[in-house]
Amino acid sequence: MKPRVIVTRKWPAAVEQVLAERFDTTLNAGDIPFTATQLKAALLNFDAVLPTVSDRLPAEVFPEEQPRTRIIGNFGVGFSHIDVEAAKRRGIVVTNTPGVLTDCTADIAMSLLLSVARRTGEGERQLRAGEWKGWCPTHMIGAKVTGKTIGIIGMGRIGKAMARRAHFGFGMKVIFFNRSRVDDEETRALGAVQLLSIEDVLEQADFVSLHCPGGAENRSLINADRLARMKKSAFLINTARGDVVDENALADALERHAIAGAGLDVFAQEPQVPERLIRLENTVLLPHLGSATEETRVAMGMKVVDNITAFFAGGTVPDRVV
Repeated sequence: MKPRVIVTRKWPAAVEQVLAERFDTTLNAGDIPFTATQLKAALLNFDAVLPTVSDRLPAEVFPEEQPRTRIIGNFGVGFSHIDVEAAKRRGIVVTNTPGVLTDCTADIAMSLLLSVARRTGEGERQLRAGEWKGWCPTHMIGAKVTGKTIGIIGMGRIGKAMARRAHFGFGMKVIFFNRSRVDDEETRALGAVQLLSIEDVLEQADFVSLHCPGGAENRSLINADRLARMKKSAFLINTARGDVVDENALADALERHAIAGAGLDVFAQEPQVPERLIRLENTVLLPHLGSATEETRVAMGMKVVDNITAFFAGGTVPDRVV
């Protein structure tokens, strides 16, 4: 018999077709997010559960009795929404989808950087509202990007991709913080300089771009104290995870103009976005579009397919987290 698989959200049609061919697959045609009760039931009744970043699987979602589920094939590179230790205790394998969303996420990060620096969101809103009075020398002055210093927090795949765009596309100087030492051909080609602390990066960068994992160890990594280290003229860009930033502290800093602006694609309690951030003009806010291209979303889904196919075939699981 084919393994029973449940997909928690609607996925690209091409991926759903492959899943339906290979497994006894239950799809979510209505694309209605699962409740915690439904997720717990899925873990009890299916061999594989395929969640997304919008599905929260804390310890209490995992049933006390031994679940039927043997693998959680996560649709996304980040997995801080899954209590991987709880999964591990119950013998459940967890996988993710690294690599395939690197370029598109870096593209969105660069888009946010440009948009918030050059005030393009404000400008479009003004124009569409019929409030533009015509060109003048002092209208909507923004910040120059070319030649400035970008600080990368987390120099993994996406961090490096962002650094490439900034350096080779806009002549930016690259500085970065990473927990482990990064010294390879790519960072040397960028002339990237690794600094000893996050604070060192925040104090020197004109733009700070976050590319670190979410979850407990990085929750509120960018807090009030660290925001106070940034230049008043600096901008914060976050395409990592929403919980990496203390959103109240960020709103405080933006309201006081302690920093110049922020571009955010992720939020701590998605899809809820703090009203204080929405009200501010010196923010650019996107609805988690980092990987939102046809090519990338299909590639992510096929990564999940490859992972669970290998698992049920008894082979090596390519993207195993635990």
